[in-house]
Amino acid sequence: METHVLDKNAEFLGVHTEQLMENAGKAIANEAKKLPYKKWLVLCGSGNNGGDGYVAARYLKNCVIVAVQKPKTKLAMKNFRKAKAAGIPIYGKEKFSELLQECDAVIDAMLGVGIKGKLKEPYKGIVETLNEANKFILSVDVPTGFAINPNLTVTFHFIKEGMKGKCGKIVVADIGIPKEAEEFVGPGEMLYYPKPRKESHKGENGVVAIIGGGAYTGAPALSAMAALRTGCDLAYVCCPSSVWHVIASFSPNLIVRKMDGRLFSPENIKEVEEVVNKADAILIGPGLGNDEKTKEACKLLIQKYLDKYFVVDADAIESLKGMDCRGKVVITPHAGEFKKLTGIELPTELEERKKIVAEEAKKRNAVILLKGFVDIISDGSRIKMNRIHNEAMTAGGTGDVLAGICVALLAKKVDAFHSACMAAFINGMAGNMVYEEKEYGLVATDIIEKIPEVLKFGHSH
Repeated sequence: METHVLDKNAEFLGVHTEQLMENAGKAIANEAKKLPYKKWLVLCGSGNNGGDGYVAARYLKNCVIVAVQKPKTKLAMKNFRKAKAAGIPIYGKEKFSELLQECDAVIDAMLGVGIKGKLKEPYKGIVETLNEANKFILSVDVPTGFAINPNLTVTFHFIKEGMKGKCGKIVVADIGIPKEAEEFVGPGEMLYYPKPRKESHKGENGVVAIIGGGAYTGAPALSAMAALRTGCDLAYVCCPSSVWHVIASFSPNLIVRKMDGRLFSPENIKEVEEVVNKADAILIGPGLGNDEKTKEACKLLIQKYLDKYFVVDADAIESLKGMDCRGKVVITPHAGEFKKLTGIELPTELEERKKIVAEEAKKRNAVILLKGFVDIISDGSRIKMNRIHNEAMTAGGTGDVLAGICVALLAKKVDAFHSACMAAFINGMAGNMVYEEKEYGLVATDIIEKIPEVLKFGHSH
């Protein structure tokens, strides 16, 4: 998946997949040319791994191609035609055994990182024959199905999971993916968005519970509407009875449950149990206010339900002090809230900020999404940044929208780090779409209305 995320993000930054494929094929041919073999057999699958093989063949020249299956992707098809036009002989799989005898070495460009499950025919038979053939094998990106034992693997950009010890010698080739495609979020993150099954039923695509309101009324409603627009099925808002009416009046799409009293306090935890048990993920914080009793209630609720996923925002952030979040929590502070949680005054220098955020995320066993001029997202080992937003997004409520998007993704079973990365991208991209129309007149509800457009953009790019 990570490879596809990088490809998509590179394209967003202006480096097209076609160019990356050209560079990949060239890198394979360069490595092959360093070896003493005269005639190569290039085995090409139907996808983009096969496309890399067709490009490599053009640069190698002294080779024959076996198209194990007809090319299926646009780019594989394009490079199949280019190889044909360049006069490289291309045969079907029935000629494989005969051509294998005539060649000194083999390039395995059959199946790449996209393969799931066990190998099927015709790949299975070809792989078995290859493993017994005693020929030099060069695999492209990863060995086909990890079932081939190559002498050399030319992989792109980084070593993939599961490669160590199974790939012979590994050469990592730089194929021109910009550093930013890896460091910053982009449309590639949207590949982690789970599309609902056609036969799915209500509640299967995420149920969220939002504990908020009391001091303020708008914040939890904004979060809940953002969660619904991100594609979760149900959004419950649990709020003090003093504001229940107001929040319920914002939209008939919200299910609003009242808690006794004016502010959320430890006595209310019993009242929200039923809703929290139904929820796949919980957002706590929007509009709660910073009363000491409220903070105590937040701490107790999080500790009690930490087998579930949480987004902790706004005034609830402080209640996480000294807590091990067990990998279940996304914390969404701005610099001021970050200081309240950690005691650290963040520097303006980006590299320093990144280091501190990663350390604090690791210490708490949580994902931190630090909101700022550049957002920083870390789970303690991975770090990504987001600069897709605009200066009008200082408008009140944009953070509540971000938290709502994030909790919806967690409820849809996206892992915590990817939920935070995707939420930063969706929120920023929706904000930019609004900015094009309304500039500094942007308000938080406008961003919510653009979320479906971003989801559509993510699926089509």
